[in-house]
Amino acid sequence: MATTNLSYYDKSTIPNAKSFRFGIVVSEWNPEITRNLQKGAIQTLIDCGAAKENIISWDVPGSFELVFGCKKMIQSKNLDAIIAIGSVIQGETKHFDFVCEGVTQGIIDLNIKYDVPVIFCVLTDNNKQQSLDRSGGKLGNKGIECAVAAVKMAAIKNSDRTSESIGF
Repeated sequence: MATTNLSYYDKSTIPNAKSFRFGIVVSEWNPEITRNLQKGAIQTLIDCGAAKENIISWDVPGSFELVFGCKKMIQSKNLDAIIAIGSVIQGETKHFDFVCEGVTQGIIDLNIKYDVPVIFCVLTDNNKQQSLDRSGGKLGNKGIECAVAAVKMAAIKNSDRTSESIGF
């Protein structure tokens, strides 16, 4: 559980995103949460230097569909990183467990199979208030944190260094 504000970042420690292209795949389920995450991610990418025209955003019906959406985006667009945005809130059945496990494993598989980093921005909370707190509420916006991760991973992807530390 996050206990600090997710929105803080030190821009001086982040590579300039001017030359990078980003994809964002957003679940339409729980839109009051996922749209806030998307907004935070886009604003952060732009703040870090990305051009608006270098940010492509697609919607998918739910979090489970994020994996396919990300795969199709990898296959059809020339991108440096993708952010998968979703929100799964615990209910009374095991559906929560299956969706969370499937999406997590699917994003892991994409990261292993393809040379485009896919950032996991899927809130998996016990209740709606926790999701609201992490999508622009009292704990900040996880979309911002994931956009920073996307910029850093895009820099690693595009680095020609193979055996030395990459400093930001």
